[in-house]
Amino acid sequence: MAKPRFQEKYEKEVMKALAQEFGIKNKMAIPKIEKIVVNVGVGEIAKNKDTMEGARNDIAQITGQRPSVRAAKISVATFNIRRGMPVGLTTTLRGEKMYAFLDRLISIVLPRFRDFRGVSAKSFDKSGNYTLGIYEHTVFPDLDLTKAHAIKGFEITIVANAGSPKRAKRMLELMGMPFEKV
Repeated sequence: MAKPRFQEKYEKEVMKALAQEFGIKNKMAIPKIEKIVVNVGVGEIAKNKDTMEGARNDIAQITGQRPSVRAAKISVATFNIRRGMPVGLTTTLRGEKMYAFLDRLISIVLPRFRDFRGVSAKSFDKSGNYTLGIYEHTVFPDLDLTKAHAIKGFEITIVANAGSPKRAKRMLELMGMPFEKV
């Protein structure tokens, strides 16, 4: 089976460019993406089993991997949440699935947003991890819109071992992430 397109791009182009740009001599010290985590808060969806199962199927179609259900750790009376109730869905992508998802995200999904001018460059944490919020899940072409469920939006975190936001941003730029022009 052939490697995903973005994995080949990273290994052939991006690694060399990063090593040259930052003066990295050790191949293992070059920044790379370790995993992509997709999180969805389910809110009111959790009260109906059919809708919850539909949301799980939607996330499974988007990511290519079945999400796990996250339960509440504590009870919060104000929000009618009891300990053990489902409050979210999460999926962690690694390896080939991660690169395939990143390819679809950058090449297909982001350009489909109306009036898209790029993603914010301010969403890096101090370690170089990038978090992106998707408010409309129907931009993913994998979903059948007639059967789409009540997912409001979700969060995608790209975890990298870059060590700094500057290195991580440059790595994602070389991968093709369309950051907004300031």
